[in-house]
Amino acid sequence: MPWLQLLWLTILLLTLGGVAFGQLPKLAMNRATICLVGATLLVQSGAITYHEALQAIDLHTITLLLAMMILNIHLRMAGFFSWVAYHTTASQLHPRLLLALLMLVSATLSALFLNDTIVLAFTPLVLEVVLMAGLPPIPFLIGLATAANIGSVATLIGNPQNMLIGIASQIPFIPFLLALTPVALGSLAIAWLILVILYPKQLQQQPTTPPPPAPLSMHHTLLRKSLLATLLLLAALLSGMPVALAAISATIPLLITRRWKADEILQEVDWPVLLFFAALFIVTRAVETTGFSQPFLPDPHNLQLPTLAWGSLLLSNLVSNVPAVLLLKPLVNQLSWSHTAWLTLAMATTLAGNLTLLGSVANLIVAESARKQGVTLGFWPYLRAGLPITLATLLWGIYWLSRPA
Repeated sequence: MPWLQLLWLTILLLTLGGVAFGQLPKLAMNRATICLVGATLLVQSGAITYHEALQAIDLHTITLLLAMMILNIHLRMAGFFSWVAYHTTASQLHPRLLLALLMLVSATLSALFLNDTIVLAFTPLVLEVVLMAGLPPIPFLIGLATAANIGSVATLIGNPQNMLIGIASQIPFIPFLLALTPVALGSLAIAWLILVILYPKQLQQQPTTPPPPAPLSMHHTLLRKSLLATLLLLAALLSGMPVALAAISATIPLLITRRWKADEILQEVDWPVLLFFAALFIVTRAVETTGFSQPFLPDPHNLQLPTLAWGSLLLSNLVSNVPAVLLLKPLVNQLSWSHTAWLTLAMATTLAGNLTLLGSVANLIVAESARKQGVTLGFWPYLRAGLPITLATLLWGIYWLSRPA
């Protein structure tokens, strides 16, 4: 291998490895800076031209992510997520029913407002109520995380990889929703059943202490505006408007304000995530332009749906789900059954996030938030539930999408 190609391969492996693990040894870097440095080195070394790098950045996806962040920031500041989380977990239900309700609400909201946002808002309140009621926290934490991932399967705005797929495939919002909602509902039932089987005694305990009164403060004016923006977004999506345009248009009533300073809102935007996506687009395009991915991609003429699904599961857990989608995008575009292939990719890369504690950002948010409240959700206890949930839900998804049209 010529030295220049060896250099490109080294940069790509270090960059994608850093993305997978979230860091590089002995360096205080995160995914965004790792990707940015990798992308710049690839351009400077000639793996991809500057013009190709700029063209690789998908502004539709960046715009969609930004718009959803703005909407979620307003809903969080209005107290909406905390209110829903409290009233979900404070209901006096049998633990099994409480787990089912928590998972259903988590999945539903994740389909609309991004799974990471939901677990960030829900985890502290879920833990507070569950611990005060004397219930074991682990099955509820795993249920919250897996349900958030599962629910996000159903829509184009549920998670970042679905956003990428929606824009790349041009599948409209409603057909995508109709195709993958049954996968999400079936997977949710499967995940709940597996948790009930794995934690039979823990989910039979009766609550020992009633939940505390809700210490919630809500900004009603902001809540009304945020819910109006949500309705505008859904109406625009249902009308067939392009997803990114629908999302950014829905933020207009939120950004026109007399009370909230623009700086207060914009400083809450997760700018490192947007930077990460922009750089990742360049890195994955460089994988394509250098030809390094070709030996590993199957023949598109012989590729079957189950192979794509299991391959997506494996790749998602090697390099994370968003890079997996970008790396598999050229292959899916070549398939004669690309419509179903895009749906399969969305299903598999999302459900893959439930396999391990490191499988999705939502899982890590739940674990870290729990740790701050003195509860440890370890790798192996999570894997004990995550492995069967992932395998069973992926089999269900393969079955559903393989049915004759």
